[in-house]
Amino acid sequence: MRLSSSIIVFSVYVTAAAAAVLVASFAAEAIERFSTHSISKALEEGEFDWVHVSSDGLQVRLSGTAPTEADRFRALSVAGSIVDAHRAIDRMEVQAAAEIAAPRFSVEILRNGDGISLIGLIPTGTNRDQVVTKIEEIADGTHVTDMLESADHPVPEGWESALSFGLDALGSLPRSKISVDADLVAITAISNSAAEREQLEANLLQRVPDGLEVMLDISAPRPVITPFTLRYLINDGVGSFDACSADSQTTIDQILTAARASGLQGDAECVIGLGNPSPKWGSAVAIGVKALAEIGGGSITFSDADVTLVALDTTPQALFDRVAGELETDLPDVFSLHAVLPDPVEIDGTGEGQGPPEFVATRSPEGLIQLRGRLTDERVRSAVESYARARFGMDQVYAATRLDAELPDGWPVRVLAALEALAELNHGSIVVQPDFVEVRGTTGHPEARANISRILSEKLGEAENFGVEVTYEETLDPIAALPTTEECVDGINAVLAETKITFAPGAATIAAGAGRTLDKIADIMRDCQDVKMEIAGHTDSQGREIMNQNLSQGRAEAVLSALMARRVLTSNLEAKGYGESTPIADNDTEEGREANRRIEFTLILPEEEPTEEAESATPTAVANETEATATGTDDEQN
Repeated sequence: MRLSSSIIVFSVYVTAAAAAVLVASFAAEAIERFSTHSISKALEEGEFDWVHVSSDGLQVRLSGTAPTEADRFRALSVAGSIVDAHRAIDRMEVQAAAEIAAPRFSVEILRNGDGISLIGLIPTGTNRDQVVTKIEEIADGTHVTDMLESADHPVPEGWESALSFGLDALGSLPRSKISVDADLVAITAISNSAAEREQLEANLLQRVPDGLEVMLDISAPRPVITPFTLRYLINDGVGSFDACSADSQTTIDQILTAARASGLQGDAECVIGLGNPSPKWGSAVAIGVKALAEIGGGSITFSDADVTLVALDTTPQALFDRVAGELETDLPDVFSLHAVLPDPVEIDGTGEGQGPPEFVATRSPEGLIQLRGRLTDERVRSAVESYARARFGMDQVYAATRLDAELPDGWPVRVLAALEALAELNHGSIVVQPDFVEVRGTTGHPEARANISRILSEKLGEAENFGVEVTYEETLDPIAALPTTEECVDGINAVLAETKITFAPGAATIAAGAGRTLDKIADIMRDCQDVKMEIAGHTDSQGREIMNQNLSQGRAEAVLSALMARRVLTSNLEAKGYGESTPIADNDTEEGREANRRIEFTLILPEEEPTEEAESATPTAVANETEATATGTDDEQN
C-alpha cells in the first residue's frame, strides 16, 4: 500500500514536469514567433528590407548586408526597441565603401585691363610654378590673382594639352574668360571688330589639340559712334564716301542703293555702330544723296541730326534753292538742314597770300610740324602752339604765325579742329579759311578719312564746307606692316646666319658673347608674338646619347628663358631638345660636328588633312614641305 502511494506520487510529478516542459516549449515558440514577426514588421516599415530576421530560442538573429554603417546601427536599434538588446544578435555586414572618385580638375581664367585672375583645382602632377610663370608673362606687369588649389590624384588624360591650349589662347585675348577641363576648353572673349574676331577664331581653331573639344564665343560689339557721321561726295559724276555710319545691314543696303544710283562705283565700307539719332537714318541719308545728285555734285554731311549740303560753286542759284527747299521738306522731322552755295575756293597754302586769310600747318614724314598764317591774338596763339606741342611733341613744333584781329568769329575753333584732323595723318597739311578747311596728306590708318570727317563735321558746326584728300598707304599701317609668319622666321634666320648662339662647353649656359644675337632675335619676336615657333636644340654625336638629349633640351630652354628675360612674350614658343638624332653634317669631321651643334627656330604650321601624295611621301619630304627653319650653331663640343 505504501509502495502504491509512492508510485502515484512519482507519476504525478512526472506528469506535471512533462506538462511544464510542454507548456514552456509552446511559450518559447510563441515568443520566438512574436519577436520575429514584430521585428520583421518594424524593419519593413522602416524600409530596412535588406535585413533577414531569424530566431534561436529567445535570441533574435539579424543578418544581411547594410548599405552603410549608419544603416546597420539603425536596424539594430529598431530590433532593440522590440526585444531586450541582449537578445538581438548582430550578424549583419556592411557593404564595402566605394573608392573615392577623383575630383573634377578645372581652371577658370579671367583677363581684362586690370590683370589676370585664375581659380580652380589642378593635379599635383601639374607644374604649378610653370603655369603661374606663363600667366605672369602674359599679364606683362599687370596684377595676377592666383587662387589655384591642388589635389593629389592622377592627371586626367588630355589635361596637360587642354591647359596648354587655354594658356596659349589667353595670350591673344586681352579681354576674355577661359574655362579649362580635361576634355573641353570654353572661351568667351571680346574683339575690337568683326574682322579681328574672324582672324582670332581661325587662329585658335588651327591650334586645337587632337581630341579636345573647344567652344568659342568671341563677340565684336558695335562701336559707339559719336557723332554719328556720314559724308558723301559727288565730283564729275562719280560718288564716294569720306565716312559712312549705319545702325544695321538693312540701313547699309538702303544707303548703298541710293549711292549707286547717284554715281557710286564699286563697293563702299560702312561701319555698323551705335548712336544713330533716328530710326529713319537710312531714309534720311538716301533722300540727301538723291538731292546731291540732283544738283550735280558737291557734298552732303550728316552729323547726328545736323545735315549740311554744300553744292558746287558752279551750281545755278535757282537749282540750288529748289533742291535745298525740297530736301528740307523731305527730311524726317528730327533732321535739320544747312545748305551752302559756296563762292569759288582759292587755296594759296602759304598763309601769306592776298586772298582769304589762312592758317596753314604741315606735318613732315619725320613728324615735324610747321605752323604758319594768321591767328586772332596772343592768347589764341599761345593756346594753339601749346595744343600742337601737346599733340605732336614739345620739340616737333616750329611756329611762325602772325596776328590778325580782323579774323572772323570762330577762327580758333576752326584752327584747333584742323590740327586735330592733322594728327590723323602720317604727313600732310591743313589749310584753314573763313569758309573752307582743306586736309591733304597720307596716312597709315584705314579709318583716317572717316575720323577726319567726323572731327570736322562735329567741330565746325554749320560751317562744314571742307575737303579731305587723304591717301591710305598700307606700308604706314602699323598693323598691316607686321611681318608674316615666313618673314618672322626669315628675319631670325638672317640674324643667326650672321652670328651664332654659343654655349659654355658641355653645358646649357649661354655664352656672354651671344647676348647681342639674342637682343636682335628679341626685337624681331616682339612683332611675331602670334607666330608659333619651336626652339630646337641639337648636339653632335660625341658623348652618351642620353647626355646629349638632356643637353640639347637644356640649351633650347636656356634660349627660351633668355628671350623671356628680354620681356618677349613666349607663349607662342616651345623648347625641345633633339640631341644627336638629326645631324645636318658629318660627325666624323670637326666642321661637321660644329654644324650639328646648333639652335633652330622652326615655324610650326597647322596640321592639314593628309592627301594621297602626302601619305606616300617620306617623313623627310613632309618635313621639308611643312617647316621653315632658322638655324644658329655654337662653337663648343656637344
